[in-house]
Amino acid sequence: MEPHKIVSHDEWIAARKAHLAEEKAFTRARDALSRKRRELPWEKVTKTYVFDGPNGKESLTDLLGGKSQLIVYHFMFGPNWEEGCPSCSLIADHLDGAAVHLAQRDVALVVVSRAPLAQIEKFKGRMGWQFKWVSSSGNDFNFDYQVSATPEEKAKGTAFYNYEQTTFPSDQRPGTSVFYKNDAGEIFHTYSSYGRGLDILIGAYNLLDIAPKGRDEAGLSYGMAWVRHHDKYEGATIDPQAAYKEPKKSDSCCD
Repeated sequence: MEPHKIVSHDEWIAARKAHLAEEKAFTRARDALSRKRRELPWEKVTKTYVFDGPNGKESLTDLLGGKSQLIVYHFMFGPNWEEGCPSCSLIADHLDGAAVHLAQRDVALVVVSRAPLAQIEKFKGRMGWQFKWVSSSGNDFNFDYQVSATPEEKAKGTAFYNYEQTTFPSDQRPGTSVFYKNDAGEIFHTYSSYGRGLDILIGAYNLLDIAPKGRDEAGLSYGMAWVRHHDKYEGATIDPQAAYKEPKKSDSCCD
Protein backbone atom coordinates (compact mmCIF):
# COMPACT_ATOMS: atom_id res chain seq x y z
CA MET A 1 0.00 0.00 0.00
CA GLU A 2 0.99 3.63 -0.51
CA PRO A 3 1.84 5.56 2.68
CA HIS A 4 -1.40 6.65 4.32
CA LYS A 5 -2.30 9.86 6.13
CA ILE A 6 -2.20 9.46 9.93
CA VAL A 7 -4.26 11.89 12.02
CA SER A 8 -5.45 12.51 15.56
CA HIS A 9 -8.62 10.88 16.89
CA ASP A 10 -10.62 14.11 16.53
CA GLU A 11 -9.50 14.52 12.91
CA TRP A 12 -10.35 10.86 12.25
CA ILE A 13 -13.88 11.35 13.64
CA ALA A 14 -14.41 14.48 11.52
CA ALA A 15 -13.31 12.70 8.33
CA ARG A 16 -15.39 9.64 9.15
CA LYS A 17 -18.54 11.70 9.78
CA ALA A 18 -18.11 13.52 6.47
CA HIS A 19 -17.84 10.20 4.65
CA LEU A 20 -20.79 8.82 6.66
CA ALA A 21 -22.98 11.55 5.22
CA GLU A 22 -22.05 10.36 1.72
CA GLU A 23 -22.73 6.73 2.71
CA LYS A 24 -26.19 7.64 3.99
CA ALA A 25 -26.96 9.49 0.74
CA PHE A 26 -25.85 6.43 -1.21
CA THR A 27 -28.07 4.18 0.93
CA ARG A 28 -31.09 6.39 0.28
CA ALA A 29 -30.29 6.47 -3.45
CA ARG A 30 -29.98 2.68 -3.49
CA ASP A 31 -33.35 2.32 -1.74
CA ALA A 32 -34.93 4.57 -4.36
CA LEU A 33 -33.35 2.56 -7.18
CA SER A 34 -34.65 -0.66 -5.64
CA ARG A 35 -38.17 0.78 -5.54
CA LYS A 36 -37.90 1.66 -9.22
CA ARG A 37 -36.71 -1.89 -9.94
CA ARG A 38 -39.82 -3.29 -8.30
CA GLU A 39 -41.95 -0.92 -10.38
CA LEU A 40 -40.56 -2.16 -13.71
CA PRO A 41 -43.12 -3.74 -16.06
CA TRP A 42 -43.30 -7.53 -16.30
CA GLU A 43 -43.48 -9.90 -19.25
CA LYS A 44 -45.52 -13.08 -19.24
CA VAL A 45 -43.60 -16.34 -19.62
CA THR A 46 -45.38 -18.13 -22.45
CA LYS A 47 -42.86 -20.87 -23.16
CA THR A 48 -42.85 -24.14 -21.23
CA TYR A 49 -39.45 -25.01 -19.79
CA VAL A 50 -38.73 -28.49 -18.45
CA PHE A 51 -35.63 -28.88 -16.30
CA ASP A 52 -33.79 -31.96 -15.07
CA GLY A 53 -33.76 -31.71 -11.30
CA PRO A 54 -33.34 -33.83 -8.18
CA ASN A 55 -37.09 -34.56 -8.31
CA GLY A 56 -37.05 -35.56 -11.97
CA LYS A 57 -38.56 -33.37 -14.67
CA GLU A 58 -39.51 -29.97 -13.23
CA SER A 59 -41.23 -26.89 -14.65
CA LEU A 60 -40.81 -23.28 -13.52
CA THR A 61 -43.88 -23.80 -11.34
CA ASP A 62 -42.17 -26.80 -9.74
CA LEU A 63 -39.04 -24.72 -9.11
CA LEU A 64 -41.15 -22.17 -7.25
CA GLY A 65 -41.94 -24.90 -4.71
CA GLY A 66 -45.14 -23.26 -3.50
CA LYS A 67 -43.63 -19.76 -3.33
CA SER A 68 -44.82 -16.87 -5.48
CA GLN A 69 -41.33 -15.49 -6.20
CA LEU A 70 -38.35 -17.23 -7.77
CA ILE A 71 -34.76 -16.02 -8.04
CA VAL A 72 -32.64 -17.95 -10.53
CA TYR A 73 -28.87 -17.72 -10.58
CA HIS A 74 -27.51 -18.58 -14.04
CA PHE A 75 -24.33 -20.51 -13.16
CA MET A 76 -21.70 -20.82 -15.91
CA PHE A 77 -21.34 -24.59 -16.31
CA GLY A 78 -21.46 -25.80 -19.90
CA PRO A 79 -22.46 -29.23 -21.23
CA ASN A 80 -18.85 -30.34 -21.77
CA TRP A 81 -17.23 -28.59 -18.82
CA GLU A 82 -15.49 -30.63 -16.13
CA GLU A 83 -16.33 -28.13 -13.38
CA GLY A 84 -18.25 -24.91 -12.87
CA CYS A 85 -16.93 -21.38 -13.27
CA PRO A 86 -14.76 -20.20 -10.32
CA SER A 87 -16.38 -16.74 -10.26
CA CYS A 88 -19.89 -18.23 -10.25
CA SER A 89 -18.66 -20.53 -7.50
CA LEU A 90 -17.73 -17.49 -5.41
CA ILE A 91 -21.33 -16.31 -5.70
CA ALA A 92 -22.62 -19.82 -5.01
CA ASP A 93 -20.63 -19.93 -1.76
CA HIS A 94 -23.03 -17.25 -0.47
CA LEU A 95 -26.31 -18.91 -1.45
CA ASP A 96 -26.93 -21.64 1.13
CA GLY A 97 -26.96 -19.18 4.02
CA ALA A 98 -29.37 -16.87 2.18
CA ALA A 99 -31.78 -19.52 0.87
CA VAL A 100 -33.29 -20.45 4.25
CA HIS A 101 -34.04 -16.79 4.99
CA LEU A 102 -35.43 -16.07 1.51
CA ALA A 103 -37.90 -18.94 1.99
CA GLN A 104 -39.39 -17.03 4.94
CA ARG A 105 -40.14 -14.12 2.60
CA ASP A 106 -41.98 -16.15 -0.05
CA VAL A 107 -38.90 -16.48 -2.28
CA ALA A 108 -37.46 -19.66 -3.79
CA LEU A 109 -33.82 -19.69 -4.87
CA VAL A 110 -32.65 -22.05 -7.62
CA VAL A 111 -29.42 -22.35 -9.62
CA VAL A 112 -29.63 -23.31 -13.31
CA SER A 113 -26.89 -24.47 -15.70
CA ARG A 114 -26.62 -26.11 -19.12
CA ALA A 115 -24.46 -28.96 -17.79
CA PRO A 116 -26.15 -32.38 -17.43
CA LEU A 117 -27.62 -33.08 -14.00
CA ALA A 118 -25.15 -35.85 -13.19
CA GLN A 119 -22.22 -33.47 -13.77
CA ILE A 120 -23.93 -30.77 -11.70
CA GLU A 121 -24.55 -33.17 -8.82
CA LYS A 122 -20.93 -34.30 -8.82
CA PHE A 123 -19.54 -30.77 -8.73
CA LYS A 124 -22.15 -29.61 -6.21
CA GLY A 125 -21.18 -32.48 -3.91
CA ARG A 126 -17.50 -31.69 -4.26
CA MET A 127 -18.16 -28.07 -3.25
CA GLY A 128 -20.43 -29.05 -0.35
CA TRP A 129 -23.41 -26.94 -1.47
CA GLN A 130 -27.01 -27.72 -0.52
CA PHE A 131 -29.07 -25.28 -2.65
CA LYS A 132 -31.28 -26.58 -5.45
CA TRP A 133 -29.48 -26.81 -8.79
CA VAL A 134 -31.14 -28.00 -11.99
CA SER A 135 -30.09 -28.58 -15.58
CA SER A 136 -31.52 -26.68 -18.54
CA SER A 137 -29.72 -28.88 -21.07
CA GLY A 138 -33.01 -29.99 -22.62
CA ASN A 139 -34.65 -26.59 -23.13
CA ASP A 140 -34.08 -23.02 -24.40
CA PHE A 141 -34.05 -21.35 -21.00
CA ASN A 142 -30.38 -20.31 -21.09
CA PHE A 143 -30.65 -19.03 -24.66
CA ASP A 144 -33.82 -17.06 -23.95
CA TYR A 145 -32.25 -15.35 -20.92
CA GLN A 146 -28.95 -14.46 -22.65
CA VAL A 147 -26.68 -16.77 -20.64
CA SER A 148 -25.66 -19.38 -23.24
CA ALA A 149 -24.37 -18.74 -26.74
CA THR A 150 -26.66 -19.88 -29.55
CA PRO A 151 -25.12 -21.66 -32.56
CA GLU A 152 -25.58 -18.41 -34.51
CA GLU A 153 -23.73 -16.40 -31.85
CA LYS A 154 -20.88 -18.92 -31.83
CA ALA A 155 -20.60 -18.62 -35.61
CA LYS A 156 -20.57 -14.80 -35.51
CA GLY A 157 -18.32 -14.49 -32.46
CA THR A 158 -20.66 -11.94 -30.86
CA ALA A 159 -23.51 -12.24 -28.40
CA PHE A 160 -26.54 -10.33 -27.13
CA TYR A 161 -25.63 -9.97 -23.47
CA ASN A 162 -26.59 -7.40 -20.85
CA TYR A 163 -29.07 -5.95 -23.34
CA GLU A 164 -26.55 -5.12 -26.07
CA GLN A 165 -24.57 -6.80 -28.81
CA THR A 166 -21.11 -7.55 -27.49
CA THR A 167 -18.34 -10.13 -27.34
CA PHE A 168 -17.95 -12.58 -24.47
CA PRO A 169 -15.00 -14.96 -24.02
CA SER A 170 -17.11 -17.98 -23.04
CA ASP A 171 -20.14 -19.74 -24.50
CA GLN A 172 -21.72 -19.55 -21.02
CA ARG A 173 -22.40 -16.28 -19.20
CA PRO A 174 -23.41 -15.32 -15.64
CA GLY A 175 -26.68 -13.68 -14.69
CA THR A 176 -29.70 -13.73 -12.44
CA SER A 177 -33.38 -13.72 -13.38
CA VAL A 178 -36.47 -13.22 -11.25
CA PHE A 179 -40.00 -14.56 -11.74
CA TYR A 180 -43.41 -14.14 -10.10
CA LYS A 181 -46.43 -16.48 -10.10
CA ASN A 182 -49.88 -14.99 -9.54
CA ASP A 183 -52.92 -16.67 -8.01
CA ALA A 184 -54.04 -17.83 -11.47
CA GLY A 185 -50.78 -19.76 -11.89
CA GLU A 186 -49.42 -17.41 -14.55
CA ILE A 187 -45.66 -16.79 -14.40
CA PHE A 188 -44.03 -13.46 -15.21
CA HIS A 189 -40.42 -12.49 -15.82
CA THR A 190 -39.85 -9.42 -13.63
CA TYR A 191 -36.10 -8.76 -13.77
CA SER A 192 -32.73 -9.97 -15.06
CA SER A 193 -29.24 -8.66 -14.37
CA TYR A 194 -25.82 -9.46 -15.78
CA GLY A 195 -22.16 -8.44 -15.54
CA ARG A 196 -21.37 -5.96 -12.76
CA GLY A 197 -25.05 -6.05 -11.83
CA LEU A 198 -24.21 -9.30 -10.03
CA ASP A 199 -21.78 -7.62 -7.63
CA ILE A 200 -24.56 -7.17 -5.11
CA LEU A 201 -24.76 -10.97 -4.74
CA ILE A 202 -21.13 -11.26 -3.61
CA GLY A 203 -20.93 -10.75 0.13
CA ALA A 204 -17.15 -11.24 0.05
CA TYR A 205 -16.84 -8.19 -2.21
CA ASN A 206 -18.88 -6.10 0.23
CA LEU A 207 -16.48 -7.11 2.99
CA LEU A 208 -13.42 -6.38 0.85
CA ASP A 209 -14.85 -2.95 0.04
CA ILE A 210 -14.52 -1.93 3.71
CA ALA A 211 -10.97 -3.32 4.06
CA PRO A 212 -7.97 -0.97 3.61
CA LYS A 213 -6.85 -2.54 0.33
CA GLY A 214 -10.39 -2.88 -1.06
CA ARG A 215 -10.78 -5.50 -3.77
CA ASP A 216 -7.08 -5.06 -4.64
CA GLU A 217 -7.69 -6.11 -8.26
CA ALA A 218 -5.75 -3.38 -10.08
CA GLY A 219 -3.15 -4.88 -12.37
CA LEU A 220 -4.90 -8.24 -12.72
CA SER A 221 -5.73 -9.48 -16.21
CA TYR A 222 -9.40 -9.07 -15.24
CA GLY A 223 -11.17 -8.21 -12.02
CA MET A 224 -11.83 -11.71 -10.69
CA ALA A 225 -8.59 -13.31 -11.89
CA TRP A 226 -7.66 -14.05 -8.27
CA VAL A 227 -10.78 -16.12 -7.59
CA ARG A 228 -10.46 -19.92 -7.24
CA HIS A 229 -12.85 -22.67 -6.23
CA HIS A 230 -12.82 -22.64 -2.45
CA ASP A 231 -11.06 -26.02 -2.34
CA LYS A 232 -8.23 -24.80 -4.58
CA TYR A 233 -6.83 -21.91 -2.55
CA GLU A 234 -3.40 -22.52 -1.07
CA GLY A 235 -3.86 -23.90 2.41
CA ALA A 236 -7.52 -24.78 1.85
CA THR A 237 -8.63 -27.28 4.47
CA ILE A 238 -11.86 -28.37 2.78
CA ASP A 239 -11.76 -31.96 1.57
CA PRO A 240 -13.21 -31.72 -1.97
CA GLN A 241 -14.69 -35.20 -1.64
CA ALA A 242 -15.92 -34.93 1.95
CA ALA A 243 -19.48 -33.99 0.99
CA TYR A 244 -19.55 -35.85 -2.30
CA LYS A 245 -21.93 -38.75 -2.68
CA GLU A 246 -21.93 -40.66 -5.95
CA PRO A 247 -25.30 -40.02 -7.66
CA LYS A 248 -27.58 -43.00 -7.90
CA LYS A 249 -28.24 -44.17 -11.43
CA SER A 250 -31.88 -43.06 -11.09
CA ASP A 251 -30.67 -39.51 -10.30
CA SER A 252 -28.86 -39.13 -13.61
CA CYS A 253 -30.32 -37.35 -16.61
CA CYS A 254 -27.92 -39.30 -18.82
CA ASP A 255 -29.20 -42.85 -18.24
